[in-house]
Amino acid sequence: MIQSLKINENNYIQQIDTAYLKKRNIYLGVKRDDLLHPLISGNKWRKLKYNLVHMKELNKTELLTFGGAFSNHIHACAAAGKEFNIKTHAIIRGPELDSDNPTLQFAKQCGMQLHVVNRIEYKQRYDQRYLETLQRRFPNAFIIPEGGTNEHALLGCKELVHSLPEHDYLVCPTGSGGTLAGLIEGSKANTHIIGIAVLKQAQYLNAEVKKLSSKAEKQDNWQLLTDFHDGGYGKFSPALWQFCQEMNHTYNLPLEPIYSGKMMYALWKLIEQDYFPPGSKIIAIHTGGLQGLNGLKYRGLI
Repeated sequence: MIQSLKINENNYIQQIDTAYLKKRNIYLGVKRDDLLHPLISGNKWRKLKYNLVHMKELNKTELLTFGGAFSNHIHACAAAGKEFNIKTHAIIRGPELDSDNPTLQFAKQCGMQLHVVNRIEYKQRYDQRYLETLQRRFPNAFIIPEGGTNEHALLGCKELVHSLPEHDYLVCPTGSGGTLAGLIEGSKANTHIIGIAVLKQAQYLNAEVKKLSSKAEKQDNWQLLTDFHDGGYGKFSPALWQFCQEMNHTYNLPLEPIYSGKMMYALWKLIEQDYFPPGSKIIAIHTGGLQGLNGLKYRGLI
């Protein structure tokens, strides 16, 4: 299994070539991590990689994790379970399961066991006593937190940096802070790293990133921008969705409006505001999550 986890880093960096950027003498490349794997997409693949290695080291034969009904992480863990013949379990935030939900349908097709809980129980997902209870209930399971962010996840995100050409700025969408922390860990001190928070009131993530990354605690070459959430997690304006569609039509760059689309929209606005000096080389990380479009269509949001 470990050999199978090697990532093909030759997936390309797509340059966005437009007069809009040439006028400002700015290079913008998009690291297409959405193309890493057909089903285990983007940063979810990178976060899972060393978690699965550690699971094997602990002689655990099952994987247990947490997520909402449309979670990219649940989708990726289910796909990884099928790919590597691992029994998977997901604690799903309820109060009930919708059997027509496309993400959950896919998870079940991959053999994932879904365990629905009410929102009160789901809030305990980081509580140590609750996790110990789950461990006794699933003794063969390796437990991965919601979203996949932990110390093992950072190793995979850190690897991403080593595959990139020279750049001045590195930009990523930020939900839990794991990808941002991993990029900080892997980057040189003179690289500017920017996280675009995709949720409201995300200032607390600054402390989370510092907990995850010792370099983040010591260095000031990174920042989390918290004013581009576009209404909050899972929310987006018609203008943002229109932007995503235009990027796909004009540049053949597929985006969803929850993570990478929100990041690119913010990045476009920053460039308009001359945030980046002329001559800047920017790389934006497409973290995948395109499966989420099916859920948005299912809910009639796009």
